[in-house]
Amino acid sequence: MKELDLFYLQKDEPLKGCLLFLRNHILAYDKNISEAWKYRMPFFCYKGKMFCYLWVNKTTHQPYMGMVEGRKLEHPLLIIEKRSRMKIMILNAEEDIPVETINTILKMAIRLYDK
Repeated sequence: MKELDLFYLQKDEPLKGCLLFLRNHILAYDKNISEAWKYRMPFFCYKGKMFCYLWVNKTTHQPYMGMVEGRKLEHPLLIIEKRSRMKIMILNAEEDIPVETINTILKMAIRLYDK
C-alpha cells in the first residue's frame, strides 16, 4: 500500500472520513487536479503545479486544507498564522464539511493559477 493511502487509512473516525471526503471532493472538483505525495503529506496539483494539501494539526488534531498560494487569496476562513506563503482553512471533522466554502476557495485558487 502507498504512503499516500496509508495517510488516510491510519486515521481514526471521524477524522478518516473527513479527510477521505476532502480527498475525493478536491480530485473531483476539476479534471486538472491530480494527487501527489510530497513532503510526507497528501498534496494536490493543478496542471502539475502544487495547489493545496491536507493535514492534521498535531496539537488540536483538527484537519485542515492548506492553499499553496494562500497569501494571494482573500477569504475570511483562510488564515496565515506563521506561514509566509500558505493559508489554511481549519475544519471540524465532527461537523458537516462546508462544501460550498471549499468550492469557493478552490475556484478562487484555480482562477489565480489560470492567470
